[in-house]
Order: sequence, then structure tokens, then C-alpha cells
Amino acid sequence: MTLGTTIYLDGAYLPADEARISPFDRGFLFAHAAYEVTAVYNGKLIDFEDHLTRLGRTLKGIEIVPPDVDLREVHQQLIERNQLQEGLIYLQVSAGDQGPRDFYGPERLEPSVFLFATHKTLIGDLARDGITAILVEDTRWARRDMKTTQLLSQSLAYREARRQGAHTAIMIADGYITEAASANLWIVNADGKLVTRDLSRALLPGITRATMVRLMQDHGLVVEERAFTTDELLNAEEAFTSSTGVVIAPVLSIAGTQIGEGKAGPKTRQVQRLYYNYIGADLKRFDWL
Repeated sequence: MTLGTTIYLDGAYLPADEARISPFDRGFLFAHAAYEVTAVYNGKLIDFEDHLTRLGRTLKGIEIVPPDVDLREVHQQLIERNQLQEGLIYLQVSAGDQGPRDFYGPERLEPSVFLFATHKTLIGDLARDGITAILVEDTRWARRDMKTTQLLSQSLAYREARRQGAHTAIMIADGYITEAASANLWIVNADGKLVTRDLSRALLPGITRATMVRLMQDHGLVVEERAFTTDELLNAEEAFTSSTGVVIAPVLSIAGTQIGEGKAGPKTRQVQRLYYNYIGADLKRFDWL
């Protein structure tokens, strides 16, 4: 992943190394901020309107005034200024600098807006070869459906996964899987059904997840949206994650237990083909599909 040279901060396009925020910004002091990450493939934004809709929902939930900015135009400018063909654009809207640290703050929280671009291969080695995972307790705050910058639990989960030689962590609450540390999780059960956790406050409503549900149903695949247990996960025929940054990654093993045959299964590959075709990828480039 390579950082783009030009960023956007509160109305100005700047070299990345010149970006500065106030230490009194509520995003810094309280993690009082929302964010979105939108994929760019062949120079085009993927599912951008869905990301904006989720951003608006999160901003309303955490009481930040929506920014008076044409966010689509800013994204397009960052694509052009950074010559971004494949990668991600990160958008953060914080509650801004509202003066000295105060839990309540002013009634109206005017936002600060920050965006940057990264060059990243979206369909790469992890999509081809798969990932490994560990299991951790889900210690996040109760409103996991809001995409805020309160990511300490996820960060610690990733650090523990790295220490154990795994790629990611899968989070458990009350005996049920919620999601992976920064992705939604899917299993394929013995009946060939694709199962993913139903949407609630317990997990983030992934944009890639939503598109995949539509694509699967349009192509006759059976999708069950429900909670599932750790045992169901460890005994699944296949498992994979879905996210903006890694797209679809087969899960090979969890906490040392092999999932299925320990490699990407036929349903996972079918779903990858459907989604890659949706974003305009040339499937001939990926002979492993």
C-alpha cells in the first residue's frame, strides 16, 4: 500500500506531509468521528452512493453536522491528483476543534473533513491464497453498526493475530460470531448455503457485504442472514471475509483448526468471480479463479 501524495483537509488540497489537525479536535480527544473507505478500481469509485448513505447514518447517530462539501467531487479530485487506478480513498469526518476538552461541547458540532488516497492491489495474494485467523472476544462498544474511529479493540485484535502468526481475528460475543476485525464473515455450511450474520447493532453493515448479497441472490445462490456459533464456523465447508480493502479473502484456518479442505472452496471462488465481474475486473488476469 502506497500513500497518495495529495490529500484533502477542510477545503484545501495539500501535500500529504503538510496536513495538520488541531490537538483539540474531538476526533483526537474522544474518537468522536465517522469514517468511510471507498474502493477504486480502474479509476472508478465502487458503490460510492452506498458509502455516502452509511456515512450520513453514522453522522446522525453520533451527532455531527454533515459537511457542506461535494464529497463525490473531492473523491474524483483525489483520484485524478493521485493518478489512482486501483486502491482506496479514506474519508474521515470528525466533530472538529470545539475549544478546550469538554465532554458535552457545543450543541452544534461543526465537522472537520479529511481524505487521503492509497494505491493498493485489491485483488491480490490474499484473495488467491487465503488468510488465517484467531478467535477473540468482541470487546467493542455496543453500537458496532456505526462506522466510527473507535477502533482500539480491532487494533488490539490485529496485533494479537500478528503475534500468533495469523492474518486477522474473528470476534465472538455471547457464543456467536459477530464479524472479523475489519470485515464481515461468511461460511458455507454442509447444505451449500452461504451464511452471514444478520444486520443489527452487533456488527457493521458492510457495503461489500450488501452488494454480495444482491449478486448471490440474483444468481440463484441461497443466502441465510443469521447468527452462527463458533462450532458452526469451525465445522464449515468454507469460510471467507468480505470488505472494501481486501474484497473477498478465503479463510483457511481459525485458531489452528483447518476450515474445510484448508483452501479456497468452489463457492468462495464463485462469489469472487461474481464480485470481480461486478467491479469491472478482467477475470482472464486471474487464472486461479
